[in-house]
Amino acid sequence: MSRNLIPARKFSDGYNEIVRRGDDPDMLMDFGILQLQKGQTYTNSETLERVFLLVRGAVKFAYDGKETAVERENCFDFGPWVLSLPAGAEVTITATADDTELTYNATPNERTFPAKLFAPEDSPNEYRGAGTMKEASTRIVRTTFNHSNAPYSNLVIGEVVGYPGKWSSYPPHHHPQPEIYYYKTLPEGGRAYAELGEDVYKLRGNDTLLIEEGLTHSHVTYPGYALWYLWVIRHLDGNPYITPTFVPEFKWVERPDAVIWPDRAEG
Repeated sequence: MSRNLIPARKFSDGYNEIVRRGDDPDMLMDFGILQLQKGQTYTNSETLERVFLLVRGAVKFAYDGKETAVERENCFDFGPWVLSLPAGAEVTITATADDTELTYNATPNERTFPAKLFAPEDSPNEYRGAGTMKEASTRIVRTTFNHSNAPYSNLVIGEVVGYPGKWSSYPPHHHPQPEIYYYKTLPEGGRAYAELGEDVYKLRGNDTLLIEEGLTHSHVTYPGYALWYLWVIRHLDGNPYITPTFVPEFKWVERPDAVIWPDRAEG
């Protein structure tokens, strides 16, 4: 098994740990999947900054004296509900539908900030790549929060939906901050490929990819299958994630006047 690819497994009800801080490679954050059946409850009050993202299903969040019921039919067609919590704040999550799934990330953060539940409209669809590359890399990007709208956080969290047969996270890029990807395909059973540095990984739903400092990354999806992935970046102390560095030799494909085969330049 690769040290960067954690293959899919069947999740049990409750919290399923996938990544722990201090592992090799060290992502500087904990990551796992919370699976609940209707009526099951999970409570967390760790002394870490934590983020819960609803992948599918329905839950009631009880935190900071509030109770909010939310639901999400699927992660491809609907935006996410994302709960951000400071260290020590308690949350109780009660599933109101079977096979409910949430992602969980946690990392040290000594800053105090109010808990916040981000609604789907806080992560609007951004159609990156549209109008360029003959639409070969058109994809949906949903960024919930980053350094611009949550400077108190040590995390950046968002989603990508890659169209069947197309590229995403393209052109290849890299950054010093560690990043975690977690995948789903539609229909289930699909495949995709991820470039990670000089290696290529064949992906399945529920796989997790660990991206270390400086490794370039991008994806391409099987025809007929859409690819959804969670992406979470951990800011470095004194060096927050702002924007990636793209591989220069492939940046030309984004230019509006780029001539791409079989088009021919005049003359």
